[in-house]
Amino acid sequence: MGRGLNKVMIIGNVGRDPEMRYTPSGRAVTSFSVATSRTWTSSEGERHEETEWFNVVAWGNLAEICKSHLSKGLQVYVEGRLQTRGWEDENGKKHFRTELVANEMILLGDRSDNSQEQLVDDDTTDNYAF
Repeated sequence: MGRGLNKVMIIGNVGRDPEMRYTPSGRAVTSFSVATSRTWTSSEGERHEETEWFNVVAWGNLAEICKSHLSKGLQVYVEGRLQTRGWEDENGKKHFRTELVANEMILLGDRSDNSQEQLVDDDTTDNYAF
């Protein structure tokens, strides 16, 4: 059986300020959303735009950097893998959430589009349970 591949690369704008918390073992985890937009023209010549929202999760050192450097509106490049978590609420209803587990982040610029680039690579393993 061949090796699988789960790799995602997005460029978009941070949709909300990152929220950082710590697991019971003390590991930092930061979550934030990123909106990516695409535009196209229909066969009738109408212009359309579609926005896709990604829930992003960063762990460890990358979590701390995302918390301190990212804020709503900034343009960012995020690379990682997709992971879907499932849980049951108090009524027994099942819920699922797909997240982009980040292992690399590049700050592409701020709202005024100063092209400061910052590469952050988390080379530590990111297989941690919530």
